[in-house]
Amino acid sequence: MVYMTAKEAAKKWNVSIRLIQRYCSNGRIKGARKSGNVWEIPCHAIKPTDPRRKEEDNETDKKPSFQNLMPLMNTPFQPGECKKRLNSMKEGARKDIAYAEYYYFRGNPQMAAQMAKQYLTCSNTELRLSACLIYAFSNLSIGQIEQAKQVLEKIKSTLKEDKERAQQIKVIDAFIAMAAAVLLHLPLPEDIPSMQEFIPILPFGLRSFALYVEAHYLYLQKNYEKSIGMIEAALAMGANQYPIPAIYLHLAAVMDYMSLKQLEKAENHLLIAWKLARPDDLIEGFGEHHGLLGGMLEAVIKPKWPEDFKRIISITYEFSAGWRKIHNPVTGHEVADDLSTTEFAVAMLAARGWTNSEIAKHLNISANTVKTHISQAIKKLHVENRKDLKQYMLK
Repeated sequence: MVYMTAKEAAKKWNVSIRLIQRYCSNGRIKGARKSGNVWEIPCHAIKPTDPRRKEEDNETDKKPSFQNLMPLMNTPFQPGECKKRLNSMKEGARKDIAYAEYYYFRGNPQMAAQMAKQYLTCSNTELRLSACLIYAFSNLSIGQIEQAKQVLEKIKSTLKEDKERAQQIKVIDAFIAMAAAVLLHLPLPEDIPSMQEFIPILPFGLRSFALYVEAHYLYLQKNYEKSIGMIEAALAMGANQYPIPAIYLHLAAVMDYMSLKQLEKAENHLLIAWKLARPDDLIEGFGEHHGLLGGMLEAVIKPKWPEDFKRIISITYEFSAGWRKIHNPVTGHEVADDLSTTEFAVAMLAARGWTNSEIAKHLNISANTVKTHISQAIKKLHVENRKDLKQYMLK
């Protein structure tokens, strides 16, 4: 057998001589022998693996993948290639949930609910809670409010039941529970951990959506600047590679900038969201957020894409009707339910202190038309003046 010295082995394996000697002393190099005071190592010997690296690899293997938690949301794709990515997924439960997401974000709640329903009692926590979130919000638009309530309650109870469970389970619970509460403008569950505890553990796509949820929550607290900062940071780190969370991040930015009356920045974010959404027809988020976008859909989308605008507004009517039936009784905050979408948009701006001329310029309509919409809103809501509209508006 041909041998090499410790120095030669160190050079061959690109490590220190001392490490080679330690390997030999610990019996980690097969066939190594000591001749006097020096070690001789077989030339064919294989370099020992670093035990620290092995530990790191084991730790990596233990890290949760969250591969079944809202899988489409967590999938990067180029706009226009959503269906292609879906079709490339392996057949099974994960693909079914991804298709439920696909139908939901395209404004087809019936198909979304149908796909999600079969996994409401699934033993896999990621699949089950993904199905619960999709099923609950789909049923808001379908008008099956009792079913939506039952599933939302199931999400809350899961958070309480799993307090002593593994960290991965708690992260999944927190992500779903926080999303459900914030999007319905409901109080956060008492047992929910802080954002700092669970967001860093999520993979990038889900983390981006979680940051949208947190930004939306900050918006509701009227902390618009901090909300925008969070959104811009998420986008700067590459959230646009994940179109679904990116669309929601940009829509939240529109909400913030409209609240600050920075119309140009709001329009820019809306157009980016639209560019991400339109190739795959991912229009659900626009319908959900209509009332919070300060008339920006009427000002920007309606003139250039009138047919798409009509479909978005149809989603708004269906979703908001169910949304109010959950939100209003729980919070005691009676958001108006008998205004047209245009009347609501105008009333929201008026309640925030916009003048008739500012609203008219923004929506590209006459001041008289604005006045008519406000008068109709005041009449329908049985209030005395435009200041009183605020109590029936979204925050």
